Amino acid sequence: MSDPSATPRDVVELRVHGVSGAEAERMLDQRLVLQVAGDRSGGFYRPRTADPDVAEDPETQEAYRWSELPSGTAARTLSLVFLLPFLLCNVAIWMRPTAPGTGAGVRALCRVLALSLTLLFVVSVSGVALDLVAWRCMASPDCLAGRAWLSWLGGRPAGLRLAVSALVPMAAIGLVWWLAGLAGRPYAVLGTAAPVDAVPRPRLAAVGQWDSGPMVGRLRSIHVAAAFAALNAILLTARAAAAASPVIVVLATATGTTLLACVALLCAPPVIDRPAPHRRMDGAIRALPKISWCLTVLVLMFVLLSPEPWAATAALPGYGATVAWVLSVQTAILVALGVVALMRRRGDRRPGEPLRGVGAPVIAAVATGLAVAFASDLVHQSADLLDRHASAAERLATSPPLTYTWAILGFFLAVVAALIVAGFTILASRRARNTEARAIVQRDFPNAPPDAAPRLDQVRTAIAKARFTERLEPLTLAYAVLFALGLATSTLGLLQLHPGEVLDRYTVIPVGLVTFLVTMGSYAVAALFLGLVIGGIFAYRTPEFRRYVGVLWDLGTFWPRAAHPFAPPCYAERAVPELSRRITYLVESGQAVLLTGHSHGSVLLAVTVLQLPGRISQRVALLTYGSPLRRLHTHLFPAYVDQAVLHEVGQRLDWRWVNLWRDTDPIGSWIFSPHRPGEQPTVAGPAGAVDRRLRDPSEVVVPPGDSVPPPVMGHGPDESDERFREAVRELTRRLRAHA
Repeated sequence: MSDPSATPRDVVELRVHGVSGAEAERMLDQRLVLQVAGDRSGGFYRPRTADPDVAEDPETQEAYRWSELPSGTAARTLSLVFLLPFLLCNVAIWMRPTAPGTGAGVRALCRVLALSLTLLFVVSVSGVALDLVAWRCMASPDCLAGRAWLSWLGGRPAGLRLAVSALVPMAAIGLVWWLAGLAGRPYAVLGTAAPVDAVPRPRLAAVGQWDSGPMVGRLRSIHVAAAFAALNAILLTARAAAAASPVIVVLATATGTTLLACVALLCAPPVIDRPAPHRRMDGAIRALPKISWCLTVLVLMFVLLSPEPWAATAALPGYGATVAWVLSVQTAILVALGVVALMRRRGDRRPGEPLRGVGAPVIAAVATGLAVAFASDLVHQSADLLDRHASAAERLATSPPLTYTWAILGFFLAVVAALIVAGFTILASRRARNTEARAIVQRDFPNAPPDAAPRLDQVRTAIAKARFTERLEPLTLAYAVLFALGLATSTLGLLQLHPGEVLDRYTVIPVGLVTFLVTMGSYAVAALFLGLVIGGIFAYRTPEFRRYVGVLWDLGTFWPRAAHPFAPPCYAERAVPELSRRITYLVESGQAVLLTGHSHGSVLLAVTVLQLPGRISQRVALLTYGSPLRRLHTHLFPAYVDQAVLHEVGQRLDWRWVNLWRDTDPIGSWIFSPHRPGEQPTVAGPAGAVDRRLRDPSEVVVPPGDSVPPPVMGHGPDESDERFREAVRELTRRLRAHA
């Protein structure tokens, strides 16, 4: 290893961008750059004019570009939209309360809920392929008219129609599995594998340090086995409606045993979270999908060859009850998750942090809401497509299960109610936010000239909008509660009660209005899905748009797949070890490293610092700006990111840490103390010197030699700001002094 006493010229400023992404040229403010390590997905770049091996400048600049890891190609970006409910459910497992003893219970409930989302996916696709197409449409000459792609099976025995159509949900299971892998390339991981709860605190350091491959492999086997078991259960239920037989009993018992085994394994965190492969246990888990697949083949053969007549019903026998039971189980899981979170949150209530400790059930409810909405609308839109030219009587006979109708109505009403609450919150909080913004502007620009009044109004508006971030948490909580109530009403589908008839009987809402709301809800869900697809495309093609949409993707895919194996892969499993390796290489080459991270880049760097060996962190400093570490992560992930963890980051660096923040930033904020320049910090010790507030904009008047006033930066990066460069110079001096 080189002499650690680096010369004053051996300092590398390593820049890491945030969720808005950036090209290496813009990050380094250079037209020509050279990649010195990594690849296109995650690479390190330096100005082409500099020698990558010799630091000729007082501060050698280097950039780490990771924006291609969570997305990159259009196909991978679109896959995130399809996997969004799985992604959110996976995030929920990391939002457990801080109270001891909640980890195992929350993980088990989140994993069982994640399994129910997979089952719902299979059930909804089966509803289209088996119920609507094979059972209803292929038995109706009117429905087959003009549809050559279906008429070749028209009039065939029901067993043949169902067996052939079952290939569709089987292909859908393979598709979602493929999309989960397509969302990101396999990420190399470094370090010793360790289970989630076996990693010493701070737990945030576990991200990217332990190999989640064995855990994801076990979850994948369980979900695939359960998915095929769900398909088997639908076919066997329909077959048993006419006449039960010993073969049905045997197959149904094997299918039920497979499902129970999957649930039991998910409720045993030590088995799933085992850090290293276990030959016997992993062999048994890997055998589950093979057993379930073999059962599917036997069920299809039985359905195809069974000579007994099928039940003469308009809908696939037992399918509506299956849908209702799946949604009922999801409701029960959400209630149990909420009870556990609320009970464990009692000793950790903090003003202004409504999601702290209850984020798991709230985000789980949002994930379930999207999954139920997408599944219900898939069936509804498919039924509408098949019944487009049918009469009213025929539409009634081929309508989807009532549970889906209740689900769409509940989702639509929850969204409308949430929008009303959001509008009320915006209006109710506007005065307080404007008052706060007016006071900040008055203190920042006490001597502004009269002609700067329009510019001051723009700054006040920017600060007031940024303050609305704190109001988003109660809105999310309100939507989760509203949807949970709507999901609970979906169980009325078990009683074969139509929403219009129930509301017309017990309220003043007429049947026609309910039908209109269901129709609007179906189109609203379709519009939401289309909007997510368009947003996903533009998010990684338009930097300004990605700044807002990318927060969801990058925050969700930052956490390892601990709940749902079909969620997009965790890019931190590559980014963090890659950063750690690069920093170690630079330090061992005799250089000091100044880490500068914007937005989510500051989170990646904080995790990296926690994983650096002591001999390396002694030659490292940290500059963060627009950092969401306190404002978002301590609220949403209190068990993994708290003040103790943030203090640990500072201590590892001997408090060579500066955090720049602005009042106009809706995402980033102060970390330890919100004091202004010249004021005493609100915390004692070296932590109080970390935060540096930046006045934004720097001026409200047009500077000499310019034609416009300085822009309002908000959350945007601004490495050319002289105050940023001064922080870089300060930390560079401290690194040199420590050498």
